[in-house]
This record gives sequence, structure tokens and C-alpha cells, in this order.
Amino acid sequence: MRRLTVSVLAALAVLVGLLVAPAAQATPWQQPLRYVALGDSYSAASGVLPPDLTAPPQCLRSTRNYPHVIAAAIGAQLTDVTCGGADTGDDRGAQYPGVAPQLDALSRDTQLVTMTIGGNDSSVFINSILQCGAAGLTTLGKGSPCKDKYGSSFEDTIRTTTYPALVQALKDVKARSPKAKVAILGYPWILPATGGCFDRMPIAEGDVPYLRSLQATLNDAVKRAAKQAGAVYVDLSAVSEGHDACQRLGVRWVEPVLQGTNPVIVHPNALGEAGMAAQTMKVLRLR
Repeated sequence: MRRLTVSVLAALAVLVGLLVAPAAQATPWQQPLRYVALGDSYSAASGVLPPDLTAPPQCLRSTRNYPHVIAAAIGAQLTDVTCGGADTGDDRGAQYPGVAPQLDALSRDTQLVTMTIGGNDSSVFINSILQCGAAGLTTLGKGSPCKDKYGSSFEDTIRTTTYPALVQALKDVKARSPKAKVAILGYPWILPATGGCFDRMPIAEGDVPYLRSLQATLNDAVKRAAKQAGAVYVDLSAVSEGHDACQRLGVRWVEPVLQGTNPVIVHPNALGEAGMAAQTMKVLRLR
């Protein structure tokens, strides 16, 4: 009986050890993790309430952006220098008077860096949306006036200008923080693959797949740059499918031009930022 009791206790001890042991695949981090967030308005969650009152007002940073969500979930020590309107050049230069270059937030002790960047480079992405929106209004949503006018010019600029800028930006980050895990996120889908919603996103029906392809080209540039620079790419294409700006409130991750809830149009809402945070933590195995 005594042998049986000892055997049972030993088995229970092993079982308890298995239950409380950390996951074998979890990433080992020194706690509290020193985390620096870089990037543009998709990183800053521009327009999402409440605002981060510690941020420069021009940056339109929210306390519900994905870096804050991640930091709260894993107990990280966050330094957030995300700023709306940033492009890859703002890593090394001041974006606004009094706003330091984003790279200045990094050190050799930084353990984790996340960023979303590239959409503002050469103003390609925002210009394409504005130009396609204007073109769509002139045709009342018919045809593909934007594609007919601009062809491959937007995608060509991403491949020839944005991509090398992304590679350099990531290399600069890794040079400043050589021990850090560096992750760059793609952009969540803004439009569905086909169809659209002209009453909320005034894009001609034929230009919806055109802009979708343009966004895919941008995300591909981000992915290739991450591989080239030795960073981690956080792919949002699958998880953001069905959460584009044409979906109803409570489903969509990105707010539309019209009938939206975010004063900063065509940007993630709080649900989108939470989704971006969840995918980042999953890819990086942060919990």
C-alpha cells in the first residue's frame, strides 16, 4: 500500500510539473521585456480613442494601438514612438519639429521591436486611394477609371523605391539593437477581393481588385524586405480577410471613408489593432 501511495504521489508530481511548466515553444525573454514600437499611423492607431497624451499631438497616437495591447498582455516595458504619417525616412530624421527620429528610441538592450511602415513612402498608397476615389466618383462607381489612368505606376514605385527603403530601415533597426527580435507587420486588407461598397468606399467596382492588388504588392515588398534584412514578417492577409472596410461595424478592422467611426479614415479601429496585436503575439510566440 505504501509503495502504491508513493507511486501515485510521484505520478501526480510529474503531472503537476507538466501542467505548470512553460510551453516548450514559448520564446524565452528576460523580464520585463524591453519593447520599442516604431512605425506609422497603422502602428499608432491614429484616430482610435483614447489618445496617448504622452505622445506629440501631431502623431495622433492611441493607447489602444497594437503595441500597447501587446505590452499589456505580456507585461512588457514599452517605449512607443509610433507616429501617424511616418515613412521609412523618419527612422533617421525628425518627422516633425521636436519629434526625434524613431531610431533614437532603440538601444543595444532593446529586446523586441515591432513596426508597420512603408505605406506612406513616396505617398503611393494614400495617393492611390485618393486618386481612385476621385476617379470613382466621376464614373459613379462604374468601370475601372483608376486602373485605366495609372496602370502599373503605383506598383512600380513600390517595387523600385519602397522596397529598398524598407530593407534599409530594417537593417538600421537591427544595427541599433542587434540582440532584439525585430518584427514588421503587413497591412490588413482595406478592400474585399471583389465587389466593394461604393456608399462607404467610393471606389469604382473595377478598381476594387486593382487597389487590392496594389496592397498585396505593398505587403509583398514588406515580406521580402523582412526576409532580406533578417526580420520577422507578421502576415495579416489571412486573419484580416473578411474584416475590410466594407464590412459592418463590429466585424471590420478598417474604417471606411464614409459612415465610419474613426475620424482618420481608412485606418484600423480598436478591433483591428487588437487583431494585429493577437497575430503578432502568435507569430512571435509571446504567450
